[in-house]
Amino acid sequence: MNSNNHIHHTDGTHAAEIIPQLLGALPFVLALIMYILAAVVSSRYYKPWPIYRTVCWVFGVFFAIIAVAGPLASRAHVDFTAHMIGHLFLGMLAPLLMTLAAPITLVLRSLSVPLARRFSKFLKSWPLRIFTNPLVASLLNIGGLWLLYTTNLYSLMHESILLHLIVHFHVFLAGYLFTVSMIYMDPISHRVPFLNRAIVLIVALAGHGILSKYIYAQPPAGVPTAQAEIGGMLMYYGGDAIDSILIFIFCLQWFRDSRPRANVHQLESSQT
Repeated sequence: MNSNNHIHHTDGTHAAEIIPQLLGALPFVLALIMYILAAVVSSRYYKPWPIYRTVCWVFGVFFAIIAVAGPLASRAHVDFTAHMIGHLFLGMLAPLLMTLAAPITLVLRSLSVPLARRFSKFLKSWPLRIFTNPLVASLLNIGGLWLLYTTNLYSLMHESILLHLIVHFHVFLAGYLFTVSMIYMDPISHRVPFLNRAIVLIVALAGHGILSKYIYAQPPAGVPTAQAEIGGMLMYYGGDAIDSILIFIFCLQWFRDSRPRANVHQLESSQT
């Protein structure tokens, strides 16, 4: 009798895990299929779409799916260390790789001229101008993490499938908006100067680092101290590793952007 109850309980728990995992992974699977189709279509009419961008998208989707579905996602419900690995994958690594894949450029290449114009108009709309502003994107990203780990939200998300999905969606989307607001891989109509972005980036990275230390010292509700310490260190050092790539790309873009101006100034000074 007890064994049957245990079996039914296990099956129910397993089903309760599978449903949110499938719902969480579905958008990324669709995004992968659409990206590959767009790459094939656009390569027929223009020069071949760069392989490295497709590879970046595939790996970005791969890390995002690992974070929301599969063994790591299941373990994350009971192990804060696994949760933090998923956070690094979903909120930092996947957005960085998917940004490097330049999806907006690919969409514009794949659409007909009338549709591409409509899409360009949408990209210039005020909501996108606001959400891709570095300051707003940083508040959504880092502020959202502070809200998640310093309130009861972390424990509540494990009690509600809907809240669980909303939190994961926010973590990815906020991480993606933050990344695209810092490094411009796609056309953007409202470019923010490098210096302004650099200041916001420094403050945002500091906020992320301080939060990881806070988690180490003050574990979220229901998280054992040992797991919080490992999770905090993962967030700190793992975040630094991913951020170092972001910083390198940002500085490289800044250097390349400033070189033509430097050459012009040198030419003007030599002529005078």
